[in-house]
Amino acid sequence: MRLAINIDHVATLRNARGGEEPDPVTAAQVAELAGAEGIVCHLREDRRHIKDRDVRLLRDVVKTRLDLEMGATEEIIKIAFDIVPDFVTLVPERRQELTTEGGLDVAGQKGFLRGVIAEFHNHRIPVSLFVDPVPAQIEAAKEAGADMVELHTGEYANARRERDIQECLVAIKQAATLGKSLGLGVHAGHGLNYVNTRPVASIAEIDELSIGHAVITRAVFAGLDRAVREMLSLVKSS
Repeated sequence: MRLAINIDHVATLRNARGGEEPDPVTAAQVAELAGAEGIVCHLREDRRHIKDRDVRLLRDVVKTRLDLEMGATEEIIKIAFDIVPDFVTLVPERRQELTTEGGLDVAGQKGFLRGVIAEFHNHRIPVSLFVDPVPAQIEAAKEAGADMVELHTGEYANARRERDIQECLVAIKQAATLGKSLGLGVHAGHGLNYVNTRPVASIAEIDELSIGHAVITRAVFAGLDRAVREMLSLVKSS
């Protein structure tokens, strides 16, 4: 299983002062040197953290795989065509949200997404869809032409009762198994941290975990290199 590090919150900290530090591009390089096998960034319409220049620089320096998270809007799609990341992850996006709050309703907009995905494929860019671990959404992702799905683990991460936690894990496992049976790559992420990652990392059908906030938070106290290595150890030993 691969570990991809989301460096959005490094940019959030930089933007709080309007300066140049800390640099998310440097963070990506440190994460890769520490063993991360992918870098994730989300270019939002409101540019609240990652900026256009960051994405262009990341494309130049990332040596593993660059995953550009994005809403399926005309402006951001054009930037993706210009940058050509290793793949894109299409996510729902609302301006008032603090972070992505749930998966795409692929089943409800399959026709639209099929067209968008076809455009990306014309530019030789693979597409992942960020979806809730629900069979209908996984099946719709396949029908829309997606190459991968990223399973939204937020409900699992927010669960507090053991029964709810186990139910969420079962749903994630079943969704991952279904995705694999349909020939999709399977990623997972959102809300994963140093306490709750191991059970998800133990699901063999998941190819990659995308983790950001927990690692950057840990880095404040322990340093980014150590924070990435500690998370990588959790993922690889599960």
